[in-house]
Amino acid sequence: MNPVNYRYTKDHEWVSIQGPIATIGITDYGQEQLRDVVFVQLAKIGAQLKAGATFGSIESVKAVNDLFAPVSGEVTEINAALANSPEIVNKDPYEAGWFLKIRLSNPVETSGLMDAQSYEAYTKDLAK
Repeated sequence: MNPVNYRYTKDHEWVSIQGPIATIGITDYGQEQLRDVVFVQLAKIGAQLKAGATFGSIESVKAVNDLFAPVSGEVTEINAALANSPEIVNKDPYEAGWFLKIRLSNPVETSGLMDAQSYEAYTKDLAK
């Protein structure tokens, strides 16, 4: 079940907003499609991200995929635990498996993201 207070992208990233800070990760559906995650490369702290631009990559036994910023802002923190334990993304994508935190530069961008209900409908359509 996708957390109802998060926002979602068609690229299967989630965003959790706490004041001016957005935490970004991959959805359960996204990690299931990848299967076993073996490596995560993320932008550095201080990097300026633009919505829709690549901020890193995720590698699984299946493929390497780019990660796209759902919103714009400055990277304030990265999940250092993923460097040694990328499988956390598979085990706990919504909590321990988060990717990075950014200080939002344009909070209005979050209104263009899907809510949990819309994202669930979107993934059901993909499964058809």
